[in-house]
Parts: sequence; C-alpha cells; structure tokens
Amino acid sequence: MEEAGKLLVVDDEAELRALLARYLGSRGYRVREAADTAAMDRLLEREHFDVLVLDLMLPGEDGLAACRRLRANGDAIPILMLTARGDPVDRIIGLETGADDYLPKPFEPRELLARIQSLIRRQRLLGAQVHRQPEAAVRIGRYRLDGERRQLLDGEQVIPLAAGEFDLLQALAANRGRALGRDRLVSLADGPGAAINDRSIDVRILRLRRAIEDDPANPRHLLTVRGKGYMLAAEPK
Repeated sequence: MEEAGKLLVVDDEAELRALLARYLGSRGYRVREAADTAAMDRLLEREHFDVLVLDLMLPGEDGLAACRRLRANGDAIPILMLTARGDPVDRIIGLETGADDYLPKPFEPRELLARIQSLIRRQRLLGAQVHRQPEAAVRIGRYRLDGERRQLLDGEQVIPLAAGEFDLLQALAANRGRALGRDRLVSLADGPGAAINDRSIDVRILRLRRAIEDDPANPRHLLTVRGKGYMLAAEPK
C-alpha cells in the first residue's frame, strides 16, 4: 500500500497510541508515537510529519501549552487536538492557541481518519511548507544571509551559492541553535514530499562550510551534532 502520509501521535495512553498506530497504519499512514511533549520535540527536530495528533491532557507540558509554543516558534505543522474534556470552552482555547482541528474523546477512528485526510488535503492545496520562516537578514559570523534577495554576503561581496545550498542554509538559520536530522532538513530545504537523500545534505553542508568557514575541517558555524544532525551555531552574545 502506498504511504498516505506521516503522522505523529502524542498521547500518554499507550493503549490508545497503539490502537491508532494499527488503524492508521492499515490505511497507509506511517505513524510515530510519543508519550509526552519532550519525546514529541525530539521527533519533530529529526523528521517531517504531515499532521501532529496532540492530546490536550499530557504529563508535564500539556497540549495547549505545546501547541502555543510550536506556533510561537513559527512551526506550521497541522495540529489535530484530542481531549477527554466536553467543555466547549476548551475547543475555543485550543483553536485560539493554533490548533487546526479538535476532536473530543471518545471518538470513532473513522472520524479521526477523515479529519487527518482533510488537514493533509488543505495543507497540500495551500502548498505550505512546514517550517519556521527565517528573518529577512541573518548574521553568520562576518557574513549576512539576505532572505529577501536570496544572497549570502561578505560585506558587499556576494558569495555564490547553488539554490539548494542557499535553501539549506536558510532552513538552518530559521532554526538557529537547534540540531536537525537529515530528513527534517530535506523537508525544510526542499519542501514536504521531497525525496530523502542523506548524501545530498552532507554534500551541501560540505560546500557551505567551504564558503563560510575559515577552516572547513574545524567549523565554528555549521556544526555536526553527533546522533542528531546539523546545526547553525547560535550567535555569541
């Protein structure tokens, strides 16, 4: 069966997560699971997902706070919020914090499936790329990344970059200080649905290091984070 999309289900009920993973998996979706928002964050850093199914009541940070935080950080991933509460006020609050849809428990798996399909159709129709929008201009050491003109500048001199290299550097700049896995970087730089090619990211990183690092073998800006991926170092204060 052709994969219909990739979903992240965040719920502290292991039985419900397993049930949804089986049901949605049987409908062609690839499903990853997380029991809390800390695990959710780790997966979001490394991988692209088409929809986030997020429970409102979670241990530690709850779903409302997590949704608010993701939106404040500029992450546009479609969010379907689940809750056991029946108060309509919760639905309003959930949508106000940035959730795209809301489904009270208990629910029919077919209704959940229909809402997920609707969110994916809407996102693909809009052609939205799920990533943070970078600032118009970003400083990287002595260089300036101009997002509006799509140029990397050293003073007034333009540093030549291929389009894919610029897109990757812009994605790293938009997530400055966060390590991102290769498939997440492919999604951010090339768009959701792009073919995953780990080697293409490594080659682009190598070329970018040659362009902006004084010593590409010992980079200060484009860092490798063992076990996680790559990161644009935070600017020193």
